[in-house]
This record gives sequence, C-alpha cells and structure tokens, in this order.
Amino acid sequence: MTTRLDRAGAIEALASGAIVALASDTVYGVGAAIAHPEAVARLFRLKDRPTSVALPVILDDVATIASLAVTWSARAAALADAYWPGALTIVVAANAAFARLVGATSAVGLRVPDDETLRAIVAAVGPIAFTSANRHGEAPCTSAAAVLAAFAGDDALAGVLDGGERSGAVSSVVDVTTEPWRLVRAGAIPLDELARVLGPR
Repeated sequence: MTTRLDRAGAIEALASGAIVALASDTVYGVGAAIAHPEAVARLFRLKDRPTSVALPVILDDVATIASLAVTWSARAAALADAYWPGALTIVVAANAAFARLVGATSAVGLRVPDDETLRAIVAAVGPIAFTSANRHGEAPCTSAAAVLAAFAGDDALAGVLDGGERSGAVSSVVDVTTEPWRLVRAGAIPLDELARVLGPR
C-alpha cells in the first residue's frame, strides 16, 4: 500500500531500490535512483510508460555531471549557468549504457530542480531517474493526495513525500546534441529566452 513518507523514509526507500513520489519545483514526480537499474525499469511499468520514451535524470548540483558518462558541451554549460537550478531539462550525448538505463540510445536529459528538499534527497542517494507522477498520457499530479489516488493499490510505489501543492509549468526540454539545437518540449522557460542563450535555431 502506498503511504506518506518523511524525508528520512524517502531517502531510505530510494537508497534501497524503491520508487518514491516527490514534489519538485514544477509538479510531483516519481523517481528511482539510477544506482538501482531494476528500480528504473519498474518506473516504466509503474507509469505504463513505453520504454522508448526516455526518462530524464535529476541531479543535486551541476558538479555531479563530472561523474556521469555524458558529453557536457559549451551549449549545455551555458544553459545550466543561465537556468539551473530551474525548470529546464538539457538533453546531452551519453554513452550507450547510461542512455539504455533510462530508455534512450545515445542521449540523456538532465536537470537540477529548483527545490531544496528534492536536491537534498538527490544528494543523499545520487542521481534519480525522475518523471511526472501520473500514468502515461494523463495529467501530472500536483499534490500528495493526487499521487495517492493516481497510484492507489499499486505496491510498485513505496510512498510519497508531501511537499504541499505544486502547480508549476512542466520543464522546458532542449536538445543540444543536434545542429541547430532543438526544443523538444515547450515549458517554463520561454523559447525566446533559450534563444538568447543558444542563438537562433
């Protein structure tokens, strides 16, 4: 049965390979530590998400990128300097093993969220594969109660850490592995602001 967790309980669950729902700076998400590939695989099943739709990865700090098997380009660094922590997911080239872990082939979306509690949890357990808390194709949950209702009776979700109401816009997603760069998903960061950092497409 899905339950409400405190911060210590959420960290313990994630560190043990469980899936936990957490409030982000935008909406609620469900996440699994990438140190537990089997938990990441269960995350796809929990959401009824096609394995071809890659999961983004959240970090506690841009410095964590040095420990990941990704190519951190000048364009990615410029975006991170401008908008992290914040509602921007940056898609960068990654080695095949890391990419496959989250359902991709050669690239991974990374984000440092603008939420101190969430970043502290990520700092404790390591990078987390993290996606909006909802069944695939449904609206994201904006409260802990909505998460509990959406996943009622599903033991794949260990619990939810209540962070209050969240109703922010979803993160913008930008792919900097292509030339020109590509807006994958419109979101909280307007296109014209992104273009000011990256130049016109």
